[in-house]
Amino acid sequence: MNIGEFKIKLVIFDMDGVLFDTERLSKELYARAFMKFKYRMNDAIFESTIGASVKKTSEILKEFYGSQFPFGEIREEKLSMEREFISSKGVSLKEGLHELLDYLRQIKLKMALATSSGKMRAKLLLGSSGIREYFDAITCGDEIEKSKPEPDIFLETARKVNCEPENCVVLEDSNSGITAAYRAGMLPIMVPDVIEPEKEVERMLFKKFNNLREVKDYFSKSLDN
Repeated sequence: MNIGEFKIKLVIFDMDGVLFDTERLSKELYARAFMKFKYRMNDAIFESTIGASVKKTSEILKEFYGSQFPFGEIREEKLSMEREFISSKGVSLKEGLHELLDYLRQIKLKMALATSSGKMRAKLLLGSSGIREYFDAITCGDEIEKSKPEPDIFLETARKVNCEPENCVVLEDSNSGITAAYRAGMLPIMVPDVIEPEKEVERMLFKKFNNLREVKDYFSKSLDN
């Protein structure tokens, strides 16, 4: 089935790993913060938190490390290092992002951002990158009670721009994000970053691409004809 067969009106982007090349940086900085507090980060557990809200991440880590795990302090240490890194070196955009954003603007499709990160972090990343102007709506994890893989964040984002779920495409890099998009009744497109889709998630995918340039090429071939 081709995307041109759908009446697409809105493209919803995840943030980390889709807009910004921040997943690997986050993992490295979390590992440093863990060590500062005398913990060793488990890679598999960390990867299970990709796409999750702060609250959900805390729950996952405390279930693994124990209720006394100082997630709040570790997260603040990680965020402090991240702010310092971004202010000195900036943030890397994912391959093909500007081409895709400019193309979607050219064909007058609305764009929105739905991220599990909090408002302050989203503001920092968007402000440092200069791409805030492209988005008609932004929904952050601290606005939503139930995080991905629940569909709430995508449904709220569609509501903000008065768009029906069946007219939305979601670009995601995480299993929880794809699951949330699928449950929302939207078209989930995965652009894997640090993890590949699980088998049950792969069955939910509308399409999978290696980078955003491939997404742009697919859209232009499908929507311009």
